[in-house]
Amino acid sequence: MLNLFGTGVALITPMNEDHSLDFVGMEKLINHVVAGGADYLVVQGTTGESATMTKEEKKQVLKVSIKANANRLPIVYGLGGNNTNAVLEEIKQTDLTGVDAILSVCPYYNKPSQAGIIAHYTAIADASPVPVILYNVPGRTVTNMAAATTLALANHPNIIAMKEASGNMEQCMNIAAKMPKDFLLISGDDMLTTALRSIGGSGVISVMANAYPAIFKTICHGDLEASRKAIFSLLELNPLMYEESNPVGLKYLMKELGICNDAVRLPLVSASDSLKERIKSAMI
Repeated sequence: MLNLFGTGVALITPMNEDHSLDFVGMEKLINHVVAGGADYLVVQGTTGESATMTKEEKKQVLKVSIKANANRLPIVYGLGGNNTNAVLEEIKQTDLTGVDAILSVCPYYNKPSQAGIIAHYTAIADASPVPVILYNVPGRTVTNMAAATTLALANHPNIIAMKEASGNMEQCMNIAAKMPKDFLLISGDDMLTTALRSIGGSGVISVMANAYPAIFKTICHGDLEASRKAIFSLLELNPLMYEESNPVGLKYLMKELGICNDAVRLPLVSASDSLKERIKSAMI
């Protein structure tokens, strides 16, 4: 079975000042998180600004990431949307050689019923040549995937995991209590990783692990006391990553760490001076 336990890093997409892709920065970032003890890479998720990438750019980012990774870690690729037929077509047209699984977000904007969500994911899982990870993030998509929906989809042989970012621990507990033994419940919220571990979660797909992969290694693989201590160390810094939308704060943090530039694409803009000062003060 594909091993996606521990820390998956939701990689940012480094950019130059003119907002073109920074391939040197991508390689530097991947070497940084691999050296820090990450367990797998997630390419072109929300943190990677996938919403403002062209199809050609997404292919370039994936190609560079696969090359820079050099078979060191599994790679998960973000491939989803709110038009089921368009997602199926993208699966057909994307070369997934070197990709171990796809991460597919719950359809946004349309507000489908739970039955519609099940039909959407079933079509994707039937079509995908690699395993599928569900992604529930109602703060962005509006629609929440109920625990019963996740559990129904967990029985599909090509659906292997759920990235849960609802922030609803009772919902997570209902999934953990009834999910198949080989199904993975992955935290989609950095700060809930330790709590999710305690109920049977397998780790996190993390934003802040771009900057601090070694801390997340402790959070995901250390004993409970070490995990708690590590997660508490991020309490001041973590909210700043989202204050002006992800990955604005994170990209400034990465610039301060000397990994890459802090450029983001419109409609996002670089961090305000106030946010920059607070990030510098809270840095570990």
